[in-house]
Amino acid sequence: MKALQLEKPLSWVRLDIPEPLAPGPGEALVRVHRVGICGTDLSGYLGKMPFFSYPRIPGHELGVEILAVGPDVTHVRPGDRCSVEPYINCQQCYACKRGLTNCCQKHQTLGVMCDGGLAERILLPARKLHPANALSHDQAALVETLAIGCHAIDRAQPKPGETVLVIGAGPIGLSVIEFARLSGANTVVLDIQASRLDFVRSRLHVPHTILARGDDSDFAALADLTNGQMADVVIDATGNARSMVRAMEFAAHGARIVFVGITQTPLELPHAPVLHRRELTLMASRNARSTDFPRIIDLIATGRIDTIPWITHHAPMDAVPDVFPDWVKPETGVIKAIVDVVG
Repeated sequence: MKALQLEKPLSWVRLDIPEPLAPGPGEALVRVHRVGICGTDLSGYLGKMPFFSYPRIPGHELGVEILAVGPDVTHVRPGDRCSVEPYINCQQCYACKRGLTNCCQKHQTLGVMCDGGLAERILLPARKLHPANALSHDQAALVETLAIGCHAIDRAQPKPGETVLVIGAGPIGLSVIEFARLSGANTVVLDIQASRLDFVRSRLHVPHTILARGDDSDFAALADLTNGQMADVVIDATGNARSMVRAMEFAAHGARIVFVGITQTPLELPHAPVLHRRELTLMASRNARSTDFPRIIDLIATGRIDTIPWITHHAPMDAVPDVFPDWVKPETGVIKAIVDVVG
């Protein structure tokens, strides 16, 4: 069967791989219909993702159909449409035993540390499949992206009336925006690209945006929107070290800061004048929890989250090696690209 592999950065290989085995206990065989492309995949292609290993079959944002299940699997059955929770956890480590399955000490993300869904059929742990029969395959593939934002907002716990500043309006930032809005908080978005802010205003209906200039005017713009109080919650979705350090300057006294982006660069934090003086709470946000997936599926199914604006690009799997170099270019305008594995 067909699959695509990143042999090394910038190098796609079209493969013909063996069919998966029949599902055993706790397993399910699925047909992959859609694969969403996110920043992790783009960074993996460019060789800039710290957790990515090669050679690797990417693909962790998946909309799938159940083909067969193991003898003890009861929550899904053949024919079901599902979203995939791609975080494979050991269930035995200290983190897992405390319910922190998103940061398992032996964590493996499909398509990043182990082979993922850019293949026609794959075998998965059935516990990682979430029924999504009310969604299209495109929508099911977007659930994981939304789960990243859902978990980041859960970490921050914004309250109605507070100000949430989201720095970075890429796909992860957009997922954060969706859940910031659902929290009842006042949402402000800051980005360096005017086109992304146009999308946030016109398609996600967020009125307050700031075009970042990298100077004091950014802070002045937020002060104008908050009566000088700055943001109660700051979520940095850029993965840029300078932006992550600078995020603290946008925080109100007693604010919560969440880093959902990833950088390999050491961060030099301004402790006494900012972190300590304002008594800030600094958090990381990694992946998402199992409980986030059915919640998001329901939010999409009931229309509280509209996924239509998200998908800007489609391509069949065979075309991915040819179109991917364009997808990494900002001027291409990719918000979310979807790979059609099966029509």
